[in-house]
Amino acid sequence: MSQAAEFIERRKSNRRQERPSDRFISNLTKNTVAIILAGGRGSRLKNLTDWRAKPAVQFGGKFRIIDFPLSNCINSGIRRINVATQYKAQSLIQHVQRGWGFLRGEFNEYVNIIPAQQRLGEEWYKGTADAVYQNIDLLRENSGEYILVLAGDHIYKMDYGKMLATHARSNADMTIACINVPLEEAKGFGVLEVDGTDRVIAFDEKPANPKPTPTNPDVAFASMGIYVFNAKFLYEQLIRDAYDRKSNHDFGQDIIPYIIKKYRVQAHRFTDSCVGAQDNNFYWRDVGTIDAYWEANMELTKVIPELNLYDSDWPIWTYQEQLPPAKFVFKDEGRTGKATDSLVSGGCLISGSCVSNSVLFSGVHVADYSDLDGAVVLPKVKINEGVVMRNAVIDRGCEIPAGMHIGVDLERDRKRFYVSEKGIVLVTPDMLGQDLYRVK
Repeated sequence: MSQAAEFIERRKSNRRQERPSDRFISNLTKNTVAIILAGGRGSRLKNLTDWRAKPAVQFGGKFRIIDFPLSNCINSGIRRINVATQYKAQSLIQHVQRGWGFLRGEFNEYVNIIPAQQRLGEEWYKGTADAVYQNIDLLRENSGEYILVLAGDHIYKMDYGKMLATHARSNADMTIACINVPLEEAKGFGVLEVDGTDRVIAFDEKPANPKPTPTNPDVAFASMGIYVFNAKFLYEQLIRDAYDRKSNHDFGQDIIPYIIKKYRVQAHRFTDSCVGAQDNNFYWRDVGTIDAYWEANMELTKVIPELNLYDSDWPIWTYQEQLPPAKFVFKDEGRTGKATDSLVSGGCLISGSCVSNSVLFSGVHVADYSDLDGAVVLPKVKINEGVVMRNAVIDRGCEIPAGMHIGVDLERDRKRFYVSEKGIVLVTPDMLGQDLYRVK
């Protein structure tokens, strides 16, 4: 069987296994209010977040990172959603306003944008728990029985209804979504220890020496930063924590370690609610570094990527402006417009150039005799004639000068651009001397 035929057959198999009727859209999801914490800069993405928060960073040719938790909510049947913003939020706010205004307020459905506004004091958000606490009055107005707290900066597909079912079935006060991660990577996570019923009995936030799972010494059981709370319980804990002067007002550092000693905290395994898992590969990515961001985009160019963006049963919703189709022009000797093993979005024009193993976002123009391989090119980039590009991330709005080579000589690139540990070159307009004040 060819790779293409195998790709089609796997997609059909996944659709047969995951019909909409299988989702946990029930009173649990209908009685849940979500709050997505989308205020972080994501400083490990370097200059890519100079003008935007991490959840607003573009991904996969036409999406933004925030679209994934938002889509998971909608597809799970959760239609009361709050997005808490803080750092350089204008492009994030515009995106949510334009792309997520289709819910009906008459049916008590909404996506509310909640800018940091010092509602309960004179300080900005001091931690993840404080971000929720400062909006506690808004959550109370929504009258949800359960509160779903989500990070706004990860790429994954998850049925939150199944996590809510775990929470209700176990009579938990709080439930934490968890995933196995390599032991070395676990230093950046909250690491859990559970008993035979998956009740959390110990928690260590970003430990220097993570404790492995009992069954596999190479991995740790880590928090995904996804929490379900009984609403009244959450309000009590947030108020208690707010008056604790020794607290960092963070879920991982303060709330969870405090409550596991006195209340029931349950673990929910991502393997039980991951949507579209293939061959026991449960897709979840923290695209928090330039290397991770580039690699996650490159994975999408494979014949059978682990993340299925073509799944009509669990679509990823987004806002995209109306654009003409992508266009490829010229078929002359040495001057043919073509793209292979690539994602090319609307409004792109490939003129007499070769694009391979690349992701081109909306409105990218590539002029004659250019050669792109391993390029992630964000919207509205103009690449002039004779450009050679290898393993690079090009920020929105750049104009690449004619004849420029990027990713070919890394020592030279380090003098003018950012080069990651794995040799991925990040180029922004500021680095090119194109002094743009950009909010996109």
